[in-house]
Amino acid sequence: MRLCSSKISVKVEETIAALFPDERGIPEEHRHEEPVIQKEYLINGQLRMWEGPMQEVLSPVCVKTASGVSRKVIGSCPVLTAREAMEALDAAERAYHNGRGLWPSMPVNERIAHTEELICRMREKKRDITHLLMWEIGKSYQESEKEFERTIGYTQNTINALKNLSRLSSDFVIEQGIIGHIQRVPLGVVLCMGPFNYPLNETFTTLIPALLMGNTVLLKPPRLGVLLHRPLLEAFQTSFPPGVINTVYGDGREVIPPIISSGRIDVLAFIGSSKTADLLKSQHPQPHRLRSVLGLEAKNPAIVLPDADMDLTVSECIKGSLSFNGQRCTALKILFVHTRIVDDFLERFSGEIEKLKFGMPWETDVTITPLPELNKTAYLAGLVEDAKKHGARIVNQHGGTVNETFFYPALLYPVTPRMRIYHEEQFGPLVPVVPYNDIEEPIRYCIESSYGQQASVFGNDAGVIANLVDVLVNQVCRVNINSMCQRGPDIFPFAGRKDSGEGTLSVSDALRVFSIRSIIAAMEIESNRAILEEIVNGKRANS
Repeated sequence: MRLCSSKISVKVEETIAALFPDERGIPEEHRHEEPVIQKEYLINGQLRMWEGPMQEVLSPVCVKTASGVSRKVIGSCPVLTAREAMEALDAAERAYHNGRGLWPSMPVNERIAHTEELICRMREKKRDITHLLMWEIGKSYQESEKEFERTIGYTQNTINALKNLSRLSSDFVIEQGIIGHIQRVPLGVVLCMGPFNYPLNETFTTLIPALLMGNTVLLKPPRLGVLLHRPLLEAFQTSFPPGVINTVYGDGREVIPPIISSGRIDVLAFIGSSKTADLLKSQHPQPHRLRSVLGLEAKNPAIVLPDADMDLTVSECIKGSLSFNGQRCTALKILFVHTRIVDDFLERFSGEIEKLKFGMPWETDVTITPLPELNKTAYLAGLVEDAKKHGARIVNQHGGTVNETFFYPALLYPVTPRMRIYHEEQFGPLVPVVPYNDIEEPIRYCIESSYGQQASVFGNDAGVIANLVDVLVNQVCRVNINSMCQRGPDIFPFAGRKDSGEGTLSVSDALRVFSIRSIIAAMEIESNRAILEEIVNGKRANS
């Protein structure tokens, strides 16, 4: 048995060492042979050409060359200045025109038609988008295709939810002698900034509801995952009136502060870190007038009770902590396991890590792939060294092995509050396990944590789980029973407490977040009723 394990160990070492291919080793259908030189950016319905500085875009995938192994250059994108950013803001503001512009005053059914045209044009670009998604952030091609299809599905579901909302808002309300008609109206100009880990889907979860409710938008693609938005520029241009969508490229520290400090942004839709969100909000001169829709970081815990179904628990914890390298805000980022079962848990979990396929993102069924963030492997290695210094060990063989942008998953145990990994969101394939005897230990962690997105509870005693849920629902926004943390289904509310978020997103909640209720009211007399009916019947499709 030891001989077999040794052979497997050597094979893993050799595979990690020889992980990156040369150009000939890349399947022809997935090769990225010509760099994408993007000079286009969209302002006021025009695709402008940028002649200024460009930002080189590197893939997390490294390739072997005559001079050694290095990250593949897949293209470049514009480095716009504050001037172009303000021109984009001017265009969005003109298109909104204080709510009197073509888009905010357009009937709902027409805004829906424009958005459905976008869906059609997006489908034409599926191959280009998924190819760039894979190369830019190292997401497997299969998962890249899933992200594309989920984005299309989310858009269609949001359209359906808006149709529903419009039907519900078409009725009159009569109360205490007052006739009222309540409708939802847009908020104004929205700045949408998505994350690198789901650069298409998460960006669209704010972009689409913002547009459908009649707002105009400034879209700032994420720094990692920027080129995949290029195929969408023409689709945005032809699907929407001028100024409804405008794109801003470049260094966020250069182009975003002037936009926000102008005070002309009505909604900040941002998915990223709470530190950045706080900085952005502080730059608005009238922060009480800025509505924020924020999806921020999380340190979602799993609490494994002593009677948990071990097969199910390990399976869900593996997926929850290591899907897409653990680069999900909803990932399980710290596991509390009862001491009675922790040894069994660690042995099983370690064994399951060995079964995970790792390699290049175009390989079938690959789970662990190279990481796109600059110096990410060094950061994760630093967390491991800190944990080891304070008494933890790497449980699984080869855990923490690094090759350029690749980091082999590491299972750390026992983790304590003295370690950085206990507190910091690792956002990578690093799994800390904390042993506990008293259930108050993980409860105290949840209460004292700066984050409050989700938690998972694994066990079989309904009474114990019920007591735990009663506490957790006041600390996090979703408690998952015997399943990993996740965002979907998209009809469920998605939110965070504390530093994990602001505002609630789902296909219906998002429509409300990007709009405000307005009421037309009159005394209940016959002449007023006739006036209201004429007003509403004339505007019904806008409601």
